[in-house]
Amino acid sequence: MPIVRRTRGERNRKRLLADLAATPQPSEADIERQATEDDNAWTDADVAGAMPVYPPPTAAQVRDIRSRLGLSQAQFARRFGFTVDTVQQYEQGRRVPSGPASTLLRVIASEPDAVMNALDPRRKVRERDAHAAE
Repeated sequence: MPIVRRTRGERNRKRLLADLAATPQPSEADIERQATEDDNAWTDADVAGAMPVYPPPTAAQVRDIRSRLGLSQAQFARRFGFTVDTVQQYEQGRRVPSGPASTLLRVIASEPDAVMNALDPRRKVRERDAHAAE
């Protein structure tokens, strides 16, 4: 019989999964009772009225946004109004985008053309003229 070695984490995980499987699942009534006993539980009205919180993009996400656009750090900074130093600090995790910068990066991630058009309204005219000349 071969010897199988497992780490402590693997053994603990197996024990945890076995314990969870052996624990009876609470009924809907149990869940409702626990929620009413919990002073911090959110009601449906609380959830409906809650404002979403958008965490700032991570260093990897900022780097991914720029690389998906195929831009160097300098090109990205120039195109979207950042300094090169700021882009470098975001991508290296030494600085976290906050407030408007965080929002701008989220919009760039989802609609880069809209941001470029908003920042440079003549861009569309130049592109249209370039296509007409072809």
